[in-house]
Amino acid sequence: MDRLARRRCLSEMTGTPPPLAKISDYVAWYAEATPAAEALVLGDRRLSYADLDAAVDALSRALIAAGVQPGDRVATLQTPSPDYLIAFLATSAIGAIWMGLNPKYRAAELDYVVSDARPCILLTRLHVGARDYQPEIAAMRAASPELRQVVAFDGATTGDIIGYDAFIADGRAVSDTEIAARRAAAGGRQPCLIVYTSGSTGRPKGAVLHHEGIVRFSIEQNRLWPVAPYRSLNFLPINHVGCTVDLATPCLVAGGAMIFMEQFDAAESVRIIARERISFIASVPSVFALQIATPEWAVTDFSSVQLMVWEGAAISADVLLQLAAKCARLATNYGMTETTSAITALAPITLAPADDPDVLLSSVGHPFPGVEVCLADETGAAVPDGAVGEIHARSPLNFLHYWNRPEDTAAAFTPDGFFRTGDLAERRADGRLRIVGRLKDMFKSGGYNVYPREVEEVIESHPAVALAAVVPMPDPLWQEAGVAFVVPRPGMATTPDEIIVWCRDRLANYKVPKQCAVREALPLLPIGKIDKVALRDEAAGSTVDSS
Repeated sequence: MDRLARRRCLSEMTGTPPPLAKISDYVAWYAEATPAAEALVLGDRRLSYADLDAAVDALSRALIAAGVQPGDRVATLQTPSPDYLIAFLATSAIGAIWMGLNPKYRAAELDYVVSDARPCILLTRLHVGARDYQPEIAAMRAASPELRQVVAFDGATTGDIIGYDAFIADGRAVSDTEIAARRAAAGGRQPCLIVYTSGSTGRPKGAVLHHEGIVRFSIEQNRLWPVAPYRSLNFLPINHVGCTVDLATPCLVAGGAMIFMEQFDAAESVRIIARERISFIASVPSVFALQIATPEWAVTDFSSVQLMVWEGAAISADVLLQLAAKCARLATNYGMTETTSAITALAPITLAPADDPDVLLSSVGHPFPGVEVCLADETGAAVPDGAVGEIHARSPLNFLHYWNRPEDTAAAFTPDGFFRTGDLAERRADGRLRIVGRLKDMFKSGGYNVYPREVEEVIESHPAVALAAVVPMPDPLWQEAGVAFVVPRPGMATTPDEIIVWCRDRLANYKVPKQCAVREALPLLPIGKIDKVALRDEAAGSTVDSS
């Protein structure tokens, strides 16, 4: 949308913008409608919508000057911060596809994602905390020959890495006509975001999301969960769909302010709620539990908070009651990366002390606006109300495909276009859905998906390990945590502590098993496969004997 079109739109509309072609259009709209309104905050750094629009414009021009074409991938290794969101907006505004890299990823994880998506540009921090990423950057370049330029957010031009300011300066040569043409051609159902996720086994797959799906999701979520003024706290990792789709884009569509936190700290996050007058809080139950456990929770002013939402896992009654004591309006939802987070949602419920919390504790609401939900048996036939079936979802918000995986894409959908979630639910008498389990081995720890086979492969790469199996066990804080059962190679030995350290060096922290047991053998099914049901039962029954 060019400037004249936005001005005409502004003259015709009041209050909120109409549906626009892409998320970056909302930044431009508010830059003219409310230029001084706060958009992004990180500590003392505060960007208005006019500032944000200018920053997105400058980076978009720099990417064009660097040769980025529609459909090219641009990767960003960054913390939850204004710079991350500027990178996403600038990339998608010109028809390229953005992907986030988690600074907690180990070298092998970064290499895998980059070699799979093959970005042409990497926008990166050189340092996060004490970690120096330059060895990983060199490895990513080796893994993906298409990666032709690396841009450092936090460094000057040196060697084969260009400093961010110098990169932006190169973009000043791009004409208004050229950038306007690139913006006008982008949007709709064109791809704009790759989020790496996977099923219960195998390596992560890149789910390709599109502009229309993200815009429609953001509009409908804001209609379902209205707050004003809109001020939200975001500390989720940038490679997670929750960071960009669940939190950041609805905030921008509402013209709200996104307050970032680079490194999560439970006590500081509670202080930020009062200091920044947060009105919308969305998180996972385990994080709420950490916040509730801080001394700050009891004494902090929550009067600005209009709505609290939990996602990614069921909530306990104790945590729910603690939330209700701070904010009367509560809600939850159920979604997946592949559905652009949209499958079901619960409209806000005002919970008084005497009310029955059953709906909040045991349901995930009705189908999200515009989403068809079917519960199906193993043949694909719909099950009757009250019966358990796999959740299938069909909507214009569903992802386009898995990156370079046509067979996986085809297997993910039914012949009539429903996405197979692999999760099991039943429809309650009130029409709301209740999640009862998963078809897949994947489990969730603190709201994050953990894929056992990925962890097993890392353990089995240990020189002393012959075989590994990972299953979940209940955890009072994270809902579920991993337990690893390990069989050493003949004549070799290892210890549980050694295996956990091995994993910690190679995996993001939420994937690292909480317990490990070294065994001479693992239980097998008659066909020779590991009996994971038996291992799950053992893990669920008590603390695993590590001997």
